[in-house]
Amino acid sequence: MTAIRKVLANTWLDAISLIVIGIVFVVPFIFIFLTASKTGPEAAMFEFSLPTNFQLFDNIREVLEFRDGRMLLALWNSTILTVGSITLIVLLSALVAFVMQRRQDRVASLASSIMLAGLILPPAVVPTIFVLQNIGLYRTLLGLIMVEVAVTMPFAIITLRAFMATIPREIDEAAIIDGASPMQVFFRIVLPLLRPAIITVIVVSSVGIYNDFAGPLYFLPGAENVTVQLTMYSFISQFTSQWHLLFANVLVITIPPLVMFLFFQRQIVSGMTKGAIKG
Repeated sequence: MTAIRKVLANTWLDAISLIVIGIVFVVPFIFIFLTASKTGPEAAMFEFSLPTNFQLFDNIREVLEFRDGRMLLALWNSTILTVGSITLIVLLSALVAFVMQRRQDRVASLASSIMLAGLILPPAVVPTIFVLQNIGLYRTLLGLIMVEVAVTMPFAIITLRAFMATIPREIDEAAIIDGASPMQVFFRIVLPLLRPAIITVIVVSSVGIYNDFAGPLYFLPGAENVTVQLTMYSFISQFTSQWHLLFANVLVITIPPLVMFLFFQRQIVSGMTKGAIKG
C-alpha cells in the first residue's frame, strides 16, 4: 500500500506540474500562434479561437517584407550583438573567475564584492550614454556589445567561479611542475573542464541579450540599428494597431531562441554528465 501511495503521489505531482507548465508557457504560445494566423479585424477581438481564414504565412511574409526587410536587418543586428557579446563574456569571465578562485587575498575578496554589487545595482543609463559618446561608440553595435558585456559579466563570473571551485588545485600544481605557464594551465586544463558552466552561461546570457529591449532602446537608436525587440514598435501606433502582424512579429522573434534552447538542452545534459563523471 505504501508503494502504491508513493506512485499515486508522484503521478499527482507530475500532473500538477504539467498543468502549471501548460498554463504558464503553452497556453500563451498557442494564443500567440492563433492570433498571428488571423486577419486584422479578427485578431483585434483578442479571442482564444481558431482563425476563420488561416493566413499565418501571409502575415509572416508581410512582417519580413515590412519597410524593405526591416525584420531581416533586425535579426542580423541581434545576431551580431548576441554572438559578439557572448564571445567576450565567456572569455573574459572565465579568465577573471580563474584568477579570483585561485587567489585568496583581499583583492579577490574586494573583486567578489564588486561582482555581487554588479548583480544588484542597475546600470546607469545617462552616464553610460555620456561615456559612449566621449569614446565615439554611441549608436554603434560595438558600444552596445560593451554595455551587454559589462552588465552580464557579474553573473557569468559568479557562475564560472562556483563551478571552478570543484576543480582540484592539484591539477594546476601538477601542470606547473611539468613546465606549463599559468595561461597554458587555464586554456589547456581548466577551460575544457568548465564546459558545463560555460554552456549554462551561454544559454542564459544569450537569451537575455537577444531579448533585451532597454539596451538597444537607450544605447542603439536609429533605424539602421534596429534589433528584433524594437521591431514590435512597427505595428503599434497612437491611432491604429495591426495586431495580427504584431503577433506574427512576436512569433518570428521567438523562433531563434526556441531553436537555440532545443539545441543546447542536449548539450547541457551531456556537459553536466561529463562534469559529474570527471568530478
